[in-house]
Amino acid sequence: MPTLLVTLSVLFLLLPPAVFGASLYLDPATATLNRGDSLTVALRLDTDEAAGECINAVNAVITYSESIQPVDYSLGNSIFSLWVEPPTIDKERRQITLAGGIPNGYCGRIIGDPRLSNIIAEIIFRSPGLQIGGGAAASQAVIAVSPSSTVYLNDGTGALAPLSVFPSNISLGPSAGPALVDTWREAVANDDIPPREFSITLAVDEKAFNGKYFIVFNTTDKETGISHYEVMEEPLSSLGAFNWGRGDAPWTPARSPYVLTDQSLNSVIRVRAIDKAGNEYVAVYIPEASLRTFSEHQVVVYVLVATLLVLVVVISMIIGRWWRRRKAVRDEPAHSNDL
Repeated sequence: MPTLLVTLSVLFLLLPPAVFGASLYLDPATATLNRGDSLTVALRLDTDEAAGECINAVNAVITYSESIQPVDYSLGNSIFSLWVEPPTIDKERRQITLAGGIPNGYCGRIIGDPRLSNIIAEIIFRSPGLQIGGGAAASQAVIAVSPSSTVYLNDGTGALAPLSVFPSNISLGPSAGPALVDTWREAVANDDIPPREFSITLAVDEKAFNGKYFIVFNTTDKETGISHYEVMEEPLSSLGAFNWGRGDAPWTPARSPYVLTDQSLNSVIRVRAIDKAGNEYVAVYIPEASLRTFSEHQVVVYVLVATLLVLVVVISMIIGRWWRRRKAVRDEPAHSNDL
């Protein structure tokens, strides 16, 4: 019996401490990568389901060794729908920052759902090829979630949640494998499905953007993820010209929310979502006629037209008066002779 107690005590001491609260971890936790190959690493979120914990926002910082390089990211499988800052790669500081959230919070796996749907973002890393004439290459790489990362509770106050973080350890092969492994490039090459359909919402708030009209939009792409959005405001007066369909149409890179340039709402608003493979979907919004006002351009045109009309009337009056005087002078000798 004493031997059993000693054994159990030792096993208890060797076990990792129980983790309470939320955790951010990288998946896979371990992997092997040959030179030139790529690997998709998922940043995942776990919550303390036993305590009924729900998380509605994450501000994460991911660091990585210089022996491995991030080349792209995908949000196609993300549980988050709102992004303050999509994954941003800073190669000089060797870190990736991101900040996003989900309305009503993420409370863990739904009962009966066999999938582990807790992905926040997926980052694609590549092991650089060996440099000619270089020294010994590193055999290990670490991708880690920084302890400075924060998660926020969906408790009405946005309080910070206790957080644990877990890294991913990558073993780097000394040379290239028998065949190049690049699942991300293959996924992009095979993606011919456009982003999901979405709509544009027009909004105005005295407390936001100085009371100016702005639009809100969002969509997803489950294959490779959204690359970026573009916006174009086409004046209603030029609809017949089909200018927006030209190859050199004036699309503007944008993020939601987007403050409209034409505050008079006399334009058709188009938002184009483009995925990582170049597929696109265009949403269209035409403001209601009751919301439209005179644009600055229209006001200038109307003022110019009114000014021209006034000038025409004034000049006509001056010419008419001059003509009548000239006619009166011409007719005056004739009247004198009659006398």
